[in-house]
Amino acid sequence: MGQDQTKQQIEKGLQLYQSNQTEKALQVWMKVLEKNTDLVGRFRVLGCLVTAHSEMGRYKEMLKFAVVQIDTARELEDADFLLESYLNLARSNEKLCEFHKTISYCKTCLGLPGTRVGAQLGGQVSLSMGNAFLGLSLFQKALESFEKALRYAHNNDDAMLECRVCCSLGSFYAQVKDYEKALFFPCKAAELVNDYGKGWSLKYRAMSQYHMAVAYRLLGHLGSAMECCEESMKIALQHGDRPLQALCLLCFADIHRSRGDLETAFPRYDSAMSIMTEIGNRLGQVQVLLGVAKCWVARKALDKALDAIERAQDLAEEVGNKLSQLKLHCLSESIYRSKGLQRELRAHVVRFHECVEETELYCGLCGESIGERNSRLQALPCSHIFHLRCLQNNGIRSCPNCRRSSMKPGFV
Repeated sequence: MGQDQTKQQIEKGLQLYQSNQTEKALQVWMKVLEKNTDLVGRFRVLGCLVTAHSEMGRYKEMLKFAVVQIDTARELEDADFLLESYLNLARSNEKLCEFHKTISYCKTCLGLPGTRVGAQLGGQVSLSMGNAFLGLSLFQKALESFEKALRYAHNNDDAMLECRVCCSLGSFYAQVKDYEKALFFPCKAAELVNDYGKGWSLKYRAMSQYHMAVAYRLLGHLGSAMECCEESMKIALQHGDRPLQALCLLCFADIHRSRGDLETAFPRYDSAMSIMTEIGNRLGQVQVLLGVAKCWVARKALDKALDAIERAQDLAEEVGNKLSQLKLHCLSESIYRSKGLQRELRAHVVRFHECVEETELYCGLCGESIGERNSRLQALPCSHIFHLRCLQNNGIRSCPNCRRSSMKPGFV
């Protein structure tokens, strides 16, 4: 197959994919891959296959094509192709919750010599690294990476990248319980979609609506949460976006649990768990099991709650997510306290405080924990986080944690 014919077939596949004829697009691209001996053509079609399998939630297949793409890039002996393929390898591992591998591949990207596409992909590398650090509950490093990604977006007028970073920042602040910022950033993402996203995939709108739904639920605005989640789910169903469908089902379940409607929440948790298991989203499975455990606690079925917690704890430790472990120890602590089981209670109290230390989730000014309740936070340029009120009430000129002198707040 010649270069011109290869380009035509890749374009044909893209047109099919954009019109939601995904399986036909995959068939076209696979034929190109089988018949093509041109390395550049193979590299490009492998990139299409990586992206398509990512959006369908077929993460193991995504990883398989990313590995083949790396081999192709090495044959081409081109630094630009190598950077792009390592980024796809990092993203594949991020989706599979292999966060340490993601960080390693991102560092490989950043360590490659200056390339033509480096300026374009540098922000995406920083974003993927930030998501991986967040998956490991390394909050300062996550925030530092997100800020770098945001700088890339601003410096290169890349509104699409900025939209993705804003959604990740929404997730970040939801986890550390600054719900005002957890809503602000996905709202900013939605504005970017409205202002610049005429030619973008609808997934960007769906993504921003989902993160808005999460923030609205945490703020107790359940009607707005349901409205945003329904819009996100509608787009996810239209495009066959299984990962987003699972997240929306989890959000629906959490909304119903917040309303006290456990009968409606349980089947949605089950549906979310089914998809999360199918696609390999282990961190998503932890979040589902945590919600299920809270439902059982509300029903006073404490043994069933402990069973869900045990399953979630195994997954959280496997993935390395310290914040989930902290939440699970906290919930276990309350259950064992109500049961009057002192030995088990003490064990979970100890592990809870160890997790607080490991995640560094406390304000360096007042010493109180961050993430226990909704509170306004502020990050400094060094990416250390403090209560906003503490920074306002203390006339300090350097970061109390690392002593960097500049106190001007960064982008985030």
